[in-house]
Amino acid sequence: MSTNPPIHSGADAAQIASTCAQLNITTTEFAELQRRATAAKATAYCRYSRFRVGATLLCADDAGEVVYVPGANVENASYPVGTCAERVAFGTAVTSGIRTFRAIAVATDISPPASPCGMCRQFIREFCSLQTPVIMFDKNSDYVVMTIEQLLPMSFGPEALPPPGASGY
Repeated sequence: MSTNPPIHSGADAAQIASTCAQLNITTTEFAELQRRATAAKATAYCRYSRFRVGATLLCADDAGEVVYVPGANVENASYPVGTCAERVAFGTAVTSGIRTFRAIAVATDISPPASPCGMCRQFIREFCSLQTPVIMFDKNSDYVVMTIEQLLPMSFGPEALPPPGASGY
């Protein structure tokens, strides 16, 4: 039986500071993740479900500088063709050459916060360590934090495949 992680108050500065210390991010980075994920949500194209999702990645570029990469869900009349906010953000980052991901933020218009869907969890797993935090914000800025490993236990990742050019494959 699984238990749900605690929901933290987005108005509790001491709790946010504690969360940031645990995640090895600054309170400024945390605030920017929240602000940018919420702003990204406003750009969602969700005319069918009306369910807006925004995501922002906290990354580092080749020079080690902090980079934020946003994404929003983009739906399609052919429902399976839509793309989730998390995959939009990762696609943008990866095609821009970014490969260092420190944290992921997701924002929705519901409470409690929503987690990435299964497809997004697997997509995120391709690019992030199992300990990468996912910060999920609800409509009130309250939040839940889980790692990729918690969201996708016993995951399948790139290391499970034989290296390119391995004999017998």
